This record gives sequence, structure tokens and C-alpha cells, in this order.
Amino acid sequence: MLQTLTTPRGETLSGMPWQVYPRPQMRRDSYINLNGEWDFAVSSGNPETFDMRILVPFCPESRLSGIGRHFEEGAPLWYRRRFLLPEGFRRERVLLHIGAADQIAEVFVNGQHLCRHEGGYASFCVDITEALAEENELVIRCTDDLHDQAFPYGKQVMNRGGMWYTPVSGIWQTVWMEAVDDMALERVQVVTDIDNEQIVVIPTYYNVAGGNTLSVEVRDGGKVVAHAESAAVQGVPVVVALKKAKLWSPESPFLYDVVYEVKDAEGKTLDRVDAYVGMRKVHIDGNKIYLNNKPYYQRLVLDQGFYPDGIWTAPSDEALKHDIEMSKAAGFNGARLHQKVFEERFHYWADKLGYIVWGEMASWDKDFNSVAAARNFLSEWGNIVVRDRNHPALIVWTPFNEEFGVPSNEAGRFLTDVYNETRRLDPTRPVNTVSGGIYVISDFCTAHCYEQDGARLHSMLFDGEKFYQPQGPNGGFERAIRKLYYDGSLPYLLDEFGGIKCAETQPEGGNSWGYGDAAPTREDFYKRLEALVKAIVEHSDKICGFCYTQLTDVEQEQNGVYYYDRGEKFDMGRVKAIFQMKAEGYEQ
Repeated sequence: MLQTLTTPRGETLSGMPWQVYPRPQMRRDSYINLNGEWDFAVSSGNPETFDMRILVPFCPESRLSGIGRHFEEGAPLWYRRRFLLPEGFRRERVLLHIGAADQIAEVFVNGQHLCRHEGGYASFCVDITEALAEENELVIRCTDDLHDQAFPYGKQVMNRGGMWYTPVSGIWQTVWMEAVDDMALERVQVVTDIDNEQIVVIPTYYNVAGGNTLSVEVRDGGKVVAHAESAAVQGVPVVVALKKAKLWSPESPFLYDVVYEVKDAEGKTLDRVDAYVGMRKVHIDGNKIYLNNKPYYQRLVLDQGFYPDGIWTAPSDEALKHDIEMSKAAGFNGARLHQKVFEERFHYWADKLGYIVWGEMASWDKDFNSVAAARNFLSEWGNIVVRDRNHPALIVWTPFNEEFGVPSNEAGRFLTDVYNETRRLDPTRPVNTVSGGIYVISDFCTAHCYEQDGARLHSMLFDGEKFYQPQGPNGGFERAIRKLYYDGSLPYLLDEFGGIKCAETQPEGGNSWGYGDAAPTREDFYKRLEALVKAIVEHSDKICGFCYTQLTDVEQEQNGVYYYDRGEKFDMGRVKAIFQMKAEGYEQ
């Protein structure tokens, strides 16, 4: 049946999931959300019939999709949606956006093959203008094979267990369309310069013409507080002076509204984009990481972004917001987003609520000595950095986790290439090249330690002149290295620790687990947690933050601060007091 689509701007429509605007930093009026029920089939060739229905954007493995099963590895998943463009919808250039589809996605409009995208984490779009007709059929074909070592999969496995979870395939983020002018903005890079009191906007356009201009207007509560205009030239920045700016921080997450307008030589508006910006600065000085020119102690939690009913896709936008609120209620000021690329709506809520995050790529269990794997990783990671680099809450890039995927000395060149590419695309943030693993090149050092005794952890972290497991000044690739010389000249964080399971909240059974022996009771949990956090913060002159494993239970891994369904396990007032234990030398 043909469906006439509407153009909501963030409204929730009954029976259709995820109707909020998917890209809050680049909003246009010409927006059509394609989430909802689609025809669905699994077929090696063009399906003769679509014999199932699926609720997009939920993956078929999830309960929320209406299917709830994982199909054979590599089996093509076919999605179909028929639609009419609404009356008055501009058609100069119509773009189809797919938030994410795992792993390879091909797009057909009215039988024309328009796109093949490889990579399950990065967003992508395709120009569908020339293929459109009065009545339209959109088909998306997805294939995903966990046996294919050329692609990153993060924590996905076919038979879950331990720290490995249910796989995801097909579409798992919002599908939507927008119409833009041929001279419209394709994207902008925004650099907030608090020292020189200015915002630098570096634009990229679909096309440019002589006489076109770009206007940048900054607003505070509807009042225009800064404005600049310049010729619309590819890559030529527009500099907006912003005196006495209100700064963004987790303690005061102020955001300015921004309006971009592309105008032609006669002053006609060709493109209008609504956005926002948070004025903040991240830099390293000595062995500290600074936020807005002050040392900032990072109290992070590991967040893997899994949900019992949606797997990788939260049941709603409100659920993303709630996860951040839960984390803050537990005493954390941010999260290390682990082995998954989170959707832009999560970063929006982090910006809005004041919650620092580390952006991470899925990298586990891959041999990056493979040319195909390295090429796929570099390409997709670059797209992710470009997509998310304007979010003030995102303060660190972490391409890799531990030594997985970099098993030999030959990988040193690849790690260096990834570091350099990340810095090229975004020089404004530090890069933690490998979290808790081998060190080749990085802006600071991190370590993972799941020692469960606080006194032993305290002595392990800094023993004489030796730190725990950072990665010696000349590099090192041995997997089992723990204590190597490190002179303390760079920032150092323990970015995985804890992982405590509590037997009182989760009796033994099945394949559930946590790190070390389970704490018998809640009281034992509080005592162990307090000893571990104290062991870290007492080294605050040398260690500038931590990341606790983890925010919620995930499937059989039952070591979260909250249950998998986001229910409370513990007295969160006591938990918050522990994680906010004073770190000497820091204000917050």
C-alpha cells in the first residue's frame, strides 16, 4: 500500500518509532522520517514476495523489530518501503540518509541501484533525485557475515557468552530523507576558540556559485549575540567573534543556538540550517587533561549501548536521555562509549545534559595486518570522526581497545596511520589510540586493571617509579606486559576497572559473570567499590581519572551499576558518594 509521508520536526507520531530529528546539529525543515513498518524478506536473490514485516529502525534480532531472530550469516536481508512524496516537498536534490546498517547496505529506488555502503557503524546518504517518480519504491538490501574478518564487529558473536553479546544485522538507526538546494551546505566543521573569543566555521557545500554568501548567526535564548557573513567558498572559514562567551562544561552545559544561511547574489536564502554549539576547549598540559583551561578529573563509566529489547537501538529517544541521567545519578561525569559507535541523538543528549564522552570504534578480534580490514577500518573511522566532531561533549577519540586486532610489530604502522588520520580530521581533541593496550603513538596513556582488592590496586598503580601497564616510551607489543617504565610525562588514566558482580543482586546461574569473585552482599559491594575508587583517587597527582566497568548489566555480563533493564540494584546515593570521592588538585 502506498503511504503519503508527512514532514514532522521532532514530533512523536503514534505507532511510528524514533520520529525525533536524527541529526540535531544540522536541522532542516525539509525532513521526512521513514521509520515504521517495512516489508521484509530474506532471500539470496530478488525476493518474489516480502513475506514478513519489520519495524525499522530495530534490527531483526531484537524483540522491538517484531521478528526477534538472527538469520543465517551472510543471508541477504531485504527491506521495502513504498511512498509518495508530499505535496510541496522540494525536489532540487533529495537525499536518503541511513543512520547505520550492519554491514553492507545497497540502495535501490524504483529498481535503480544507487549505492553500496560498507561498514555497520557510520551514517551515510545517497542522492536519489534522478530515480524518483510520482509513486516510489525504496528497497534496501543488507548483508552481514560475522565470519568475514575484513569488517569490525565489536562485541558481536554468533554464540554469546562472557563479554560477547547478541549480534546485530541490517538497519539499526533511523532512515530518513531531506530535500536540499544544489548550493546547500553539505557539512560544517566548528572550532570553538575560547582563548581568542571566537567560533571558526569551516564549510563544505554541495556546489558553489559566484556571489553566494554564508551567514552564521549565534543566538542566546532567541537573542542574536554574534553574527558574521562571508563569501561561500569551499573550505574557507567564517570567523564569528563571540565576546565573554558562556562556556560549556558538565557542571554548566550551556549551548548557543546557531543558524546557517546560504544566500545567492540577490540575497535569496538557498539553504537554512538550525544547529547549536558549545564553547569549550580540551587540551593536555603535562600529565593533566584540561577542560576550559582547568585540570578536569574524569569520572567515567563504561557504556556499551545495549538494550534488552532493542539490542543496539534504544527503544526511544527518551531512553537515551535516561541512560545519561542514570549515569549522572550514580556519580559519573561522563562515559567511555565502548566498542560501538553511538547515534547522534546520544551525543545530542550528552551535549544538552552535560556529560563528557569518549568516542570509540569497534575493533576487537580483527587482524589489521589484513589490507582489507585496515582499509575498511580507516575509511569508516574517518567518516565517524567527521560526523561527530562538532559535539562539545565528545572530548577524546579512542580508535582501538586493548591489543586485540594489533597482534604483531607490523601493526605499528597501521596504528600510527590511524592516529595521524584522526588528528588530521580533528586536531581539537586528544587521541587515545589504544585503550589499555599496546603503545605506539598516543596523546596520553591508559590501562585496564580488574584487581578486586583495593590495597593491592593502590600499590599496583604506582610502585616506586613504575606505573601499572602503560606502554613504555619505545613501544612494546608483548600481550602480557603489565609493569613497564613510564616517566609520567603524559596524562594517565585507569580507563577500565571494577566490574564487580554482587551475588545478592544476581545469584549464580547460567553463564552469568563479573570480574573476580562476586561480592556476597550489597554491603560487601559498597566496601569493595569504595576501596577500589579510593586506591585510584589517592594517586590523583599522577592519575587523572578513571572509567568503571560498567553502567548496566549486558545480557550475561552482570557487573553493571544498574540492571540490564535499567532498574536500580543499589543505594545510588551511596554509589554516587563513592564515585565522587574527592581527587586532590581538581575543583570538581
